[in-house]
Amino acid sequence: MSQSTASPKASHPRWLRLTHWLNALAVLVMVTSGWRIYNASPLYEFSFPTSITLGGWLGGALQWHFAAMWFLAINGLIYLAFNLFSGRLKRRFFPVSPKGVLHDLWAALRGKLGHADLNHYNQVQRVAYLFVMVDITLLVLSGLVLWKSVQFPLLRELMFGYEGARRVHFFAMALLVAFVAVHLLMVALVPKTLLAMIVGRKEQA
Repeated sequence: MSQSTASPKASHPRWLRLTHWLNALAVLVMVTSGWRIYNASPLYEFSFPTSITLGGWLGGALQWHFAAMWFLAINGLIYLAFNLFSGRLKRRFFPVSPKGVLHDLWAALRGKLGHADLNHYNQVQRVAYLFVMVDITLLVLSGLVLWKSVQFPLLRELMFGYEGARRVHFFAMALLVAFVAVHLLMVALVPKTLLAMIVGRKEQA
């Protein structure tokens, strides 16, 4: 008599885990160095504590920021290409509907949203991940205007000039930080998602 044994099911392929952690590192460097750059010429009447900024001075912060920008852009393109050509983008992030998002959000607020299958993203997760892809793209595009304003005139005009691009960049950064904060909270509530992103498999059924 044969006996079937349940084996752990792969939830995150190796390329996904690698690009995820590299993106996380790039975002951390970009945000903390960006705060130091912001402090040198604030948009609003506040500044970030220097203890949570990177670069030490404006020149150093700019070097860290630009290095991380290219790293994030290239790694992000690799992540997007793998998702597109493997069909994962369509399988994991679609379909999405307002009704489905509201349904899953209401279930999450009541603590009734299941996380048994890590291969399946609920519609709130789908919207959040799609949003962060768009947000990071906006960060890179607005960053190009701030870096080489003259060389990207169309982008500059679409963002209402250099000062407009500064504001777009700032709010895109704020939304990214908010996403990361919520993401970390969700990981704390469902710790096995962190394990899956480290080892690529979930617990045996």
